[in-house]
Amino acid sequence: MAIAKNSVVSLHYEMFDANNQLLDKTETPIEYLHGGYDGIFPLVEEALHGKAVGDTVEVAMSPDDAFGEQDPELVRIEDVSVFPVEVEAGMMFEADDPETGEVIIYRVTDVADGKAVVDGNHPLAGMKILFKATVAGVRDASAEEIAHGHVHGPHGHHH
Repeated sequence: MAIAKNSVVSLHYEMFDANNQLLDKTETPIEYLHGGYDGIFPLVEEALHGKAVGDTVEVAMSPDDAFGEQDPELVRIEDVSVFPVEVEAGMMFEADDPETGEVIIYRVTDVADGKAVVDGNHPLAGMKILFKATVAGVRDASAEEIAHGHVHGPHGHHH
């Protein structure tokens, strides 16, 4: 069965940076609803269209196609006193974007002299990504999945 609009696709993938360092890989396949539901990067979805189980794709993505460019406005310096806990590099905090109301995850990148540097960019922002995927499964989506615009089931209900 070939991947088409409203197919539920399960994938194994690996992501590499520009130096061919492995950034991320699946332990168990991910599932997404195919057909423009924002379940996966649009360029990857395009490459997978018409593929079948066992087929592989390799998609090289610019930052705009992947996790976006670095936004300098998302890097802030805060006084450590504003944090509810003793703050250390590597910690993550959620904050609401005052403009959009969306939740931004800030990563603490540095702490020095009573100040913490927090970065709300995706850790892979600004990077070129090579996405390699193997199709592990293809099935027709249920009417409910299509109505909701995402996969349901044991591994597919992500919010």
